[in-house]
Amino acid sequence: MSSSDDTGTLGKAIHLLDLIASAQDALRFSDLLKLTGQPKGSLHRQLRHLVVEGLVDISPDGAYQPGIRLLKFASRAWARNTVRKLAEPHMKVLHEITGETVHFGMLRGAEIVYLDKLESRQAVRMHSQVGNASPVYCTGIGKAAISCLPEDRLADLVHQVRFHRYTASTIADAAALQDALGPIRQRGYAEDLEEHQAGICCVAASIVVASQNFIGGISVTAPVFRAGPSEREKWVAPVRQAASSIAEDMTHGLSPAHQDR
Repeated sequence: MSSSDDTGTLGKAIHLLDLIASAQDALRFSDLLKLTGQPKGSLHRQLRHLVVEGLVDISPDGAYQPGIRLLKFASRAWARNTVRKLAEPHMKVLHEITGETVHFGMLRGAEIVYLDKLESRQAVRMHSQVGNASPVYCTGIGKAAISCLPEDRLADLVHQVRFHRYTASTIADAAALQDALGPIRQRGYAEDLEEHQAGICCVAASIVVASQNFIGGISVTAPVFRAGPSEREKWVAPVRQAASSIAEDMTHGLSPAHQDR
């Protein structure tokens, strides 16, 4: 088998695993057949391999769901992730200053994947989870991150976005998103004002490390009743400082010279 065939097979298996892991409800074979467009025989073989390897489980009613082995992979990846470790002390400082939930995430496609989270000390907390992904167009980290992209890359990304109105405040089209990015670039931070989840807002700053091809951000998130305009204004400087410090540590901490020591 050629290397291109190997890559194609692996890519299809990963896509299949991603569909199963991302689905809100467990998927049946007929669902996966429609979603993948693969021949029945090929799909059967891939599912069988994933089940044998423990990456996919079959529920008693015949539906497919993420396997327990994925938890082991996720736990090890999170614990050993160098980027997360470099960000962690700065997240803790920001968390101590604000007392609210702190998120750290990176840009992946048209989504922000959360790499770490420090939960608020307050009674009302966020439902976000490490490893989950959120759209770039209605999240503080997402808008902060894409505001730093070159125009050609930004245009390609916006073209990928499938806009969905989560709340009355959600940015609903590409033109509105482009309009929102100008002020974000000028002031150096972004806000989510109940755009992704009603009653929740945040202040975020971008983290860009060109040498590591990393684009992401850090944010402070809280319920609107604890985070009025004056409170959010207090968060801006510490959020931007945390983002700057993380970027500096990543620049030096992930360099080949540093890692070879």
